Amino acid sequence: MNVSVIGAGKMGLPLACVLARNGASVTACDVKRGVVDAINAGTSPIDEPGVQELVRDLTHSGRLHATIDTPSAVAQSDVVIIIVPVLLTAGKEADTSTIESVCRQIAPSLKRGAMVSFETTLPVGTTRRLLPLLESGGLKGGKDLDLVFSPERVKSRMVLQRLTENPKIVGGLTPEGAERAAAFYHQYLGCPVINVGSLEAAELVKLAGMACRDVNIALANELARYSEELGIDFQVIKDAANTDGEANLYQPGIGVGGHCTPVYPYFLLQEAKRIALRLDMTELARRINDEQPVHVLSRLERAFGSLRGRRALILGLGFRPQVKEHICSPAFQLRDELVRLGAEVRLHDPLYAPEEIERLGFAPGELHGSPAAEVIVLNTAHEEYAEVDFQKLASAGVKAVVDGRQLWRGDLVRAAGLLYVGVGQS
Repeated sequence: MNVSVIGAGKMGLPLACVLARNGASVTACDVKRGVVDAINAGTSPIDEPGVQELVRDLTHSGRLHATIDTPSAVAQSDVVIIIVPVLLTAGKEADTSTIESVCRQIAPSLKRGAMVSFETTLPVGTTRRLLPLLESGGLKGGKDLDLVFSPERVKSRMVLQRLTENPKIVGGLTPEGAERAAAFYHQYLGCPVINVGSLEAAELVKLAGMACRDVNIALANELARYSEELGIDFQVIKDAANTDGEANLYQPGIGVGGHCTPVYPYFLLQEAKRIALRLDMTELARRINDEQPVHVLSRLERAFGSLRGRRALILGLGFRPQVKEHICSPAFQLRDELVRLGAEVRLHDPLYAPEEIERLGFAPGELHGSPAAEVIVLNTAHEEYAEVDFQKLASAGVKAVVDGRQLWRGDLVRAAGLLYVGVGQS
C-alpha cells in the first residue's frame, strides 16, 4: 500500500508515521524544504512525544520518506491523504485557498483507482465542492477514484495515542468508497472506525464536537461571571454540581485558543448563513468566549483602577500548558486590550525564545524582571508558573494578579498584599 500524506505538520507527520509503522509505504509531502530534509535525515521537525523515535526508525527501514515533489508522490499512491491548514479569513470564514491549490496540483497525477481522503476539518459540503478540482485531471469521482472525508480527531502532546484509540470517522462520495476508507483506516491505524455514510455527515461529526465543546466552555464562563457578581466561588459550585451524574460543567478561563475550538464553530455558522438557517447557540457561545479576555481585564480595571501607564506582564503565549502553539491564543487579545487601556505590555513564556516572542508582536518580559510589572496576567498555566513567590513579587513592586486559569490560591496571593482577580471568584 503506497500512501501520500500531504502536509507533514503536527498532525500529518504523526499520521504518516503510524501508517508506515503498520505496514504502508508512506511519503510525507510538504512545501517546506527544511521539513522534508529533516524527515529524510531521520529527525522529526515537530515536538510531539514518540514521533522522533518513529521518524528515525521508519526512515531507516525505508517505510517513510519525505518530498517536496507532491505530484510525483501522488502518481505512485494508492491512497492520498490531504491534511493541510484551513483557518479563518478576517471575515470569519474558512480560508480554503491552500486546500484548493493542493487539489489543483495533484489532479493531473492521481492514479486511476486511487482513494483521496481529506482529513482537514472543513465546512459541511466543502469536500463535495472540491471534487471538480480533483476531476480536472480527467478522472471521475465515484468511478475512477474514491473520495472520502475522515476528520483528524487528535490533540497535541497526545497525537499518537489518539490516532490509535479514538474511533476514526469516515464518510464517502459513494457507499463503496466509505467502506474502502473504513477498511483502510482500520488496517493501517488499528483503531475503531465509524462509517457515517456521506461526506457531509463525516464533516458534521467534527464540527458538532467542536461546537459542543465551545458551548460548554461558554456556559462555564457565563456562570462564572454570575458567580463573580454574587461573590461565590464558581469552582466550588462546579465541583458540587458535577457530582449528580448528569451535569458536566467545564472549567471557565480567560479565553479559548487553539486550531479547533475558536475556529470550527465559524465553519458551521458560515454554512448555516448560506442556507439561511440560524444557529443561535453556536453563535452566542463564540461571542461569549471571544469576549472573555476583555471581560476579565474589565474586572481588573474596576478593582484596581486605571491601567494607563501601568506595567503589565502576560504570562504564557501558548494556548495550552506545556504546548508550544499559539494559534488563536487569548494572549493576542489580552495584549491588544491592555494596550487599548494604556498599559505597557510585555510577555513571558518559557517555551518561546525572546526573539520568537518579538516576531509575534510582543515585547519580551520576565516574571522577576526589573522594573517589575505592576500587573501580572496569567494566560497559560505552564508548570513553571505553578509555584510563585508572591511575597517576593509584592516586594519587587507587583500590585495586582489576574489568575486566568485557576492556577493559584487566591488567599495566598492576598496574604502577600496583592489584589487577586480570579475567573469565577469575587
